[in-house]
Amino acid sequence: MQLLEATFWSAGGSRHGMAERLGFSKSKANGLIAGLVEQGLLAESGLQPSSGGRRAENLQLHGALGVLIGIDIGATSLDVAVLRPDLTSLAQHAEPADVRQGPGVVLARVGALMRELLARCGFAARDVIGIGIGVPGPVDFAGGQLVNPPLMPAWDSFSIRDYLREDYAAPVFVDNDVNLMALGELWRLRRSLSNFLVIKVGTGIGCGIVCHGEVYRGAAGSAGDVGHICVDQEGPRCRCGNLGCVEAMAAGPAITRMATEAAEAGQSAALAEYLRTRGRIDAIDVGEASRAGDAAANGIIQHAGNLIGQMLASVVNFFNPSHVFIGGGITRIGPLFLAAVRQSVYQRSLALSTRHLEIQYAPLGAQGGLVGAGVLAMHETLKVRGIAP
Repeated sequence: MQLLEATFWSAGGSRHGMAERLGFSKSKANGLIAGLVEQGLLAESGLQPSSGGRRAENLQLHGALGVLIGIDIGATSLDVAVLRPDLTSLAQHAEPADVRQGPGVVLARVGALMRELLARCGFAARDVIGIGIGVPGPVDFAGGQLVNPPLMPAWDSFSIRDYLREDYAAPVFVDNDVNLMALGELWRLRRSLSNFLVIKVGTGIGCGIVCHGEVYRGAAGSAGDVGHICVDQEGPRCRCGNLGCVEAMAAGPAITRMATEAAEAGQSAALAEYLRTRGRIDAIDVGEASRAGDAAANGIIQHAGNLIGQMLASVVNFFNPSHVFIGGGITRIGPLFLAAVRQSVYQRSLALSTRHLEIQYAPLGAQGGLVGAGVLAMHETLKVRGIAP
């Protein structure tokens, strides 16, 4: 299955390119590829751009293999997509959700959306070759279960895999949502970067770690749970029970809390207007007020960015990544947040750790979780069972 995996991760390629990538001779690669094309596993998809000689035929996973389902469950949102093996989206749907309702309610809705989207594309459950799911909590990857998830306690030890097996014969893979974002970026980059981090800042804060070209999950699946790193020992109590966690002081709910306090104290006319007209303030409102020049909103964003940068500086010193990609709902707050994170990281990290470090918003944006879910489904399906024509 090396050729199938190489084709997937390279998003296609020529026979010669595949031979070089895998260290095969041209004759060996041509023979293997011819066999996979004959079996209906690979397909030729047109000519590549000319590089001066004869134009090479592009290879890709055969579309007739079936479809993947990607599911990205966030603390407050739900995204489901039907994807081709090359991760082209055939249909997708996003809607608000509340994971605190528990697995029964949320997964019932997931199941309904899966059936609806498959039917819209003209597929049935038997056409699904792999299912990838991201959830906002620590996951025992081998068992496919959440383990003491702070944001979703009702899901502890619930088997999402067994729940979906009732309707789907395809393998089901469950991982932390930010690990999926890291997988998505790894696929976008065609594995051209080997050591980088993806930080998700939303209701919580998590980190996906790519080490030597693979997502690193740790001994028990909790690697990257950076939201519970302490940045102030006198800070507020976090949902995990400890004091001063960066998640409790700089994630979306903390930004909303600080903005509400500023509005009630008369420190910001713009934030007070949001509170008066809607009865609440969200992080996006803070970003809008900031872009309009509101001093209180600017201060809140800089404070949150500085705290996250303080936490990240320790991680950067420890791991020495080449890139840090920041994703999650807070990215919509605007450029000031990213600038504050960067400034804090560069000030607090060792010069050698940041000499070539790039910090930017995740290029896949809001699609990162779904793309990563598709990557998880396809990659792990190829590893675990291969694909029968």
